[in-house]
Amino acid sequence: MLAGGICAGLGRRRVPVQVPGVTEAILPGRLGVQASVREGGQHLPVHAAHWLERRLERVGLAVRRLALVLDGLVDELRALDGIDLAIPEGGLYGIIGPNGAGKTTLFNVINGFLAPDRGAINFSGEPITGLRPSQICRRGVGRTFQVVRAFPRMTVLENVIVGAFVGAPDDATARQMALAALDRVGLSAQSSAVAGGLTTRELRLMELARALVPHPRLMLLDETLAGLAHDDLDGILTVIRQLRADGITVVIIEHTMQAMVKLVDHFTVLDHGRLIASGKPDDVVRDPSVIEAYLGKKWVDRVAVPAK
Repeated sequence: MLAGGICAGLGRRRVPVQVPGVTEAILPGRLGVQASVREGGQHLPVHAAHWLERRLERVGLAVRRLALVLDGLVDELRALDGIDLAIPEGGLYGIIGPNGAGKTTLFNVINGFLAPDRGAINFSGEPITGLRPSQICRRGVGRTFQVVRAFPRMTVLENVIVGAFVGAPDDATARQMALAALDRVGLSAQSSAVAGGLTTRELRLMELARALVPHPRLMLLDETLAGLAHDDLDGILTVIRQLRADGITVVIIEHTMQAMVKLVDHFTVLDHGRLIASGKPDDVVRDPSVIEAYLGKKWVDRVAVPAK
């Protein structure tokens, strides 16, 4: 029965979907499931009740839950114009598009800096639409910014301790959490340095450490590679890959395409607030709509997409 077809929800319509070889299910708690099809690695959105989850497990299919589900997000200024997105746990997901496409607005809506005019956000199967940024952070969502927001007269350790106050019960625990986060990004040796004297690379690492202190399960990275020299990229990319290896779901906005195609598992492309493409990097960068809206033919002609 499972191999023959499943009833899939597309907006308010429900249509039968033929699934020739379902290999895993990706389940966002009570929100439904997503079935992964062996042929081409597609993901079909499927809305169903708990009986489907039990059936999938009974027939031995691997189950992966969704970290983040965005349902029809629209903001007042239409920087987001009906965004639907489902991101499985444990992946490294890239969001790309031209300036003004709505990428940073999307992050601001996800982590509560802006409220959507319409639509819903679910994180780990629970609604977070309308919650304050501090509440969303406590639920397990970390965030970095295009421009690093440092306290320049404070030390690196003090800057990172600020992030620990979200969940630390006391000052001593906050300090230990901050030291552990600095070690995690390789910045322990600079813990006593004043933040105002850091290089761009060190500032980026400090901000990553600050976002990591509350032990997030989802990290939103907004142009973490921006302003870095070529020689600094590899070190930052190593830290980001390690986040995924540690079980953190990572969603990254970035314009450094040569690094991104080697980094992420999946691309979503935005243009004028709409999702215009989504898929594996080597497919997305050859999509005519993406080339026209963002990459340009010269980039595609000049840069071969390397294997990860």
